[in-house]
Amino acid sequence: MKKEIKGIKNFKTVSNLYYPKSANQELYVKNLNDPNTKIIIAIGPAGTGKTLLACNQAIKELNMGNINKIIITRPVVPVEEEEIGFLPGNINKKMDPWMRPIFDIFNDYYNNKELENMLYNNIIEISPLAFMRGRTFKNAYIIADEMQNSSPNQMKMLTTRIGDGSKMIITGDLKQSDRGEDSGLSDLINKYKKYKNYLLMNGNDTNIGIKINEFENGDIERSVIINKILNIYDYVEKTNSIIIKPKNDIVKIINIENDAALIPTSQTSKNFRE
Repeated sequence: MKKEIKGIKNFKTVSNLYYPKSANQELYVKNLNDPNTKIIIAIGPAGTGKTLLACNQAIKELNMGNINKIIITRPVVPVEEEEIGFLPGNINKKMDPWMRPIFDIFNDYYNNKELENMLYNNIIEISPLAFMRGRTFKNAYIIADEMQNSSPNQMKMLTTRIGDGSKMIITGDLKQSDRGEDSGLSDLINKYKKYKNYLLMNGNDTNIGIKINEFENGDIERSVIINKILNIYDYVEKTNSIIIKPKNDIVKIINIENDAALIPTSQTSKNFRE
C-alpha cells in the first residue's frame, strides 16, 4: 500500500527509475531487498551506484509503508578547517554541503518544496554522527555515506543504533579515506571477516544478517570518463609501488698493515686489485 506523505501530492513510483546494470549491482539490490539482511556494507569507487541504489530502495520502502523515515548520516570532514558549528543555519543547513550529493539523488523523486516538507516532518532526517550517541532507530532506513572517513569508535557507535524494523546501509571507498589505517570502515570489515572465519571454523551459521558488497571500476555507470580517470590513478599508484632494488657494489676485503676494512672495489687503487 502506498504511503501518504503530508505535503507530497504526486509521490513518484521508483520501480523503473534506477535498476542494476552489472552483476555486482544485481547482488547489491538482492541484499537491499532481503528482509533478513539488516546491515549492508557497500565498498568501491565513486559512480558504482552504492548510494544511488540505496536511496532508491529507501524511497521504495518508504512508499510501500515498510518504514517510517529515512535517516542520512556521514562523517563531517571539514574543508580548510571549517567546522560545522561555524556554518550558518539549523542542522539541515549546516550539513547541506556534505549531504548535497544525496539530496541530488532525492531530487530525482521530489522537488525542493517536497524535500523541505519531508525534512520538516522528520520523514527524512539528517543526523550527523556526533548527534547519534544514545539513540535507537526503529522502522527506519539508515544510509551512512562516505564512512571510510569515520573512526573505529564512530563506526561502532553507529552500528549499535539500529533497532527493530530497520536496515542500515554503510557505503564508502577505502581508497579515498582521509584517516589511513584509522578508518572505521576498514576496521569494521576486518573485524567482520575475522568473526565470520571464527564462526566457519566452529561450524556455526555465518549468516548473521550482515553482508558486504564490493564494487570495482567495471561497475561504474555514472560516466565512462570516471572509469578512465580511475584507471589512470590506479596505474600510477601501482607503478609507484614497484620497488627497484639498487645494484650492490662489489665489496672486497683488503688488508694493509693488519688494518682490515670493507671498501668498494670502485674506490680502491688498481694496485690493490687482483
